[in-house]
Amino acid sequence: MLTFLDRALRWSTGFMAAMALFTIMWLTVFDVTGRKFLNHSVPGGLELTEVLMVVVIFGALPLVSWRSEHVVFDSLDPFIPDWIQSVQQRLVHLVCALAFGFMAYLMVLRADRFAEYGDITVYLQLPLSPVAWMMAVFLAVTALVHAVFVVVRAPQRDAGPGEGSVA
Repeated sequence: MLTFLDRALRWSTGFMAAMALFTIMWLTVFDVTGRKFLNHSVPGGLELTEVLMVVVIFGALPLVSWRSEHVVFDSLDPFIPDWIQSVQQRLVHLVCALAFGFMAYLMVLRADRFAEYGDITVYLQLPLSPVAWMMAVFLAVTALVHAVFVVVRAPQRDAGPGEGSVA
């Protein structure tokens, strides 16, 4: 089951975030080239970049949580017994699940308000409510990832080069 979830997250949220980042890259190339050589930038480029950055950041949240790639303070871990670390990790995942779930709820309220008021971007006139709904979905998926790790032990991340691993 965990392998399926890993694949599903990688191919859904990870792929979405990667494609948004790739689009930002090409949008920047065209914007800078147009500004430098044609004296015209891409119309609405800033607004598109802002929306795509939301996709990059919020789309990566579930995957970062799933792979335990977030910032961790583990200086005291060598001195804490394994059973306490296991309880601590499950409590941290529970708190994270509740926090991300609450943020998803708040974002749903905000998306509803955006839809009710008809809020749009200034230049391209893009509606803001779908963006806020997408943020709420990504936050809810992140909350579910942490809820899974309350029940199932999270995979341990290997310390890479330059990371603070204790030998």
